[in-house]
Amino acid sequence: MPSKNEVKTYVENSYYHLYNRGVEKRNIFLDQQDSSTFLSYLKDYLLPKNEKELRARLANPKIDYKEKDKILRLLRLNNFSDNLMLLAYCLMDNHFHFLVYQTLANTIQKFMNSLCTRYSMYFNKKYQRVGPLFQGIYKAVLINTEEQLLHLSRYIHIQAMSLEGNPLKIPKPSSYPNYLGKISQEWVKQETILGYFQTTKISFRGTSSAIDSYRSFVEEYKEEIPEIAHLVLD
Repeated sequence: MPSKNEVKTYVENSYYHLYNRGVEKRNIFLDQQDSSTFLSYLKDYLLPKNEKELRARLANPKIDYKEKDKILRLLRLNNFSDNLMLLAYCLMDNHFHFLVYQTLANTIQKFMNSLCTRYSMYFNKKYQRVGPLFQGIYKAVLINTEEQLLHLSRYIHIQAMSLEGNPLKIPKPSSYPNYLGKISQEWVKQETILGYFQTTKISFRGTSSAIDSYRSFVEEYKEEIPEIAHLVLD
């Protein structure tokens, strides 16, 4: 019998929760370089590729072979900026979570295959290991309601802030700082979720701005949400 959320239904113009963990639940982010590399791959895939600029740089006769090779690899790299939007993410030690929106039915499959294969090659080369890095095929679950969408974004950000078993008390890498206005990663599209927390829509605990209202929603909401139980990691 397939494991939870292993059987996928791909629908165009739909939201999804995507996640995967290391094989045998092993850690897949061992240091800051690993998480930074993974995030740089997300940036490559999700920001529009400026092919005109890349080809202009390639035509420069003074370019060295290392830079030329880098540009050629970027030109060959898949790009999903037109068909995939990343709303939220977090990177835990042995797994990751994405909240995405796809416009074409086959985009997620291509995106996840590209990302996981590329990161596995990086990880195995760095740590001199062979074999699969991830525990089978990534999991994907379709989000059907606005309530599920909002609470799943909260779930993802709460995971990143959980300090239990974390002696350094440092939150894990996540999109949450984008939502709080502390950083700006162009490839994270927090506006969709924050749009629900404008004062004309949702004002959580009487807060006055979308950012403050969302922060209160994430950090102060205490009720269990059975509607998302089937959407999350076992």
